[in-house]
Amino acid sequence: MSQLSTPLAVRVARKAVEAEGICSFELQAADGQPLPAFSAGSHVDVQLPGGLVRPYSLCNDAGETHRYLIAVLKDAASRGGSVAMHERVHEGDVLTISAPKNHFALAHDATEHLLLAGGIGITPLLCMAERLAVTGAAFALHYATRSRARTAFADRIAASSFAPRVHFHVDDGDAAQRLDLARVLAAPRPGRHLYVCGPQGFMEAVLGGARAAGWPESQLHWEFFGAAPTAGADDGGFEVQLASSGRVIAVAAGQRVTQALEAAGVMVPTSCEQGVCGTCLTRVLDGVPDHRDLYLTPEEQAAGDQFTPCCSRAKSARLVLDL
Repeated sequence: MSQLSTPLAVRVARKAVEAEGICSFELQAADGQPLPAFSAGSHVDVQLPGGLVRPYSLCNDAGETHRYLIAVLKDAASRGGSVAMHERVHEGDVLTISAPKNHFALAHDATEHLLLAGGIGITPLLCMAERLAVTGAAFALHYATRSRARTAFADRIAASSFAPRVHFHVDDGDAAQRLDLARVLAAPRPGRHLYVCGPQGFMEAVLGGARAAGWPESQLHWEFFGAAPTAGADDGGFEVQLASSGRVIAVAAGQRVTQALEAAGVMVPTSCEQGVCGTCLTRVLDGVPDHRDLYLTPEEQAAGDQFTPCCSRAKSARLVLDL
């Protein structure tokens, strides 16, 4: 079962429709005290009605301590999280969330920043743009959506100090304004960093285009909101061994490693349960992981010394875990 570390009680001070299918939620501390500070790119894990836990990016100015702002797309393919937020969470409700975490931080040694947002992926990048504008950094934000009606925070961006640095790309608009990835990604250079967030297909296109254009892996930064389920013909059972005790636990075909561990009384903190957030990242001391995550870089996956037990499996008969 998903768990929250460092839980905070917050009240939904405001719920608003930001675009077609997208609602924002302004969260304030239930006790009226300032909230923990956060940095651009951070997210919080939200405990939803029914017991689900889902991560949502913070999209307000990182200098604010009186509130957190998140935005949620109601996804037809939702596993229950976005539907719960839209239909079961209302103004005045008290929710439990985690303290902010950041797996998508700005590279502060960069000389310029290129931000690419697809749909709801605008949320962490909007916070980044706010911060970069305050610090006077060089940046540009490209924001691609299906239609104007589905473009969240358009008015906020238009009224911001960084509005001239934002380029809107709408699928159903004039062809001249649509996102030309080859052109946008054509100028990799030292000190220029790329950040991308949005649907999986959009992100794969951006990252693939960047790599083809010669962007170094160290200058690419991304955050997925959700992962498509993955399965393979070799999704049979295997074993995990706990290094601390030598105990061996069987993982059945179709069973998550975290489920097998929990059934054996071993709890590993989880959040997204899709290999996106990195909360459950666990060291592998022996064996070969079968990576199914979207969190580790290709180099980190190739190293084989850590994996995400919420979704990844084993290519070897046994994995020895640092547990």
